[in-house]
Amino acid sequence: MKDKLLKLLENSYSPYSNFRVSCIAVMKDGKEFPGVNVENASYGASICAERSAILSAISAGYKRYDFDKLYVMCDNEKIGMSCFQCRMVISELLERDREIIAMNPKGETEIHTVEELCPYPFGDEDLNYKN
Repeated sequence: MKDKLLKLLENSYSPYSNFRVSCIAVMKDGKEFPGVNVENASYGASICAERSAILSAISAGYKRYDFDKLYVMCDNEKIGMSCFQCRMVISELLERDREIIAMNPKGETEIHTVEELCPYPFGDEDLNYKN
């Protein structure tokens, strides 16, 4: 997966931060969806690689809990973790025991479950809360 993520980094559009990120969402049936970060001069209109990959899978017809795992690579020595906007999407669409495998270009990895990255999720059960 390291080589796929490295190649995918080339597709990142990050002229403002020069911080390239790639992600591959792997579905339970083995299909893979790539994503990269795409920045915008209006910073709020930017999208992270994780959400890019996840939303591609949803656009292709996959549903909540169809995801097996996510692989994420940041283009620097440090192993980066998903931002909190991405964690919100991850916690909505992936089961709590699914793995997020974060790595750097050297292939060093950190593996966390959704539950570890999102210990106190906000979800549909919060929206349906009645006193």
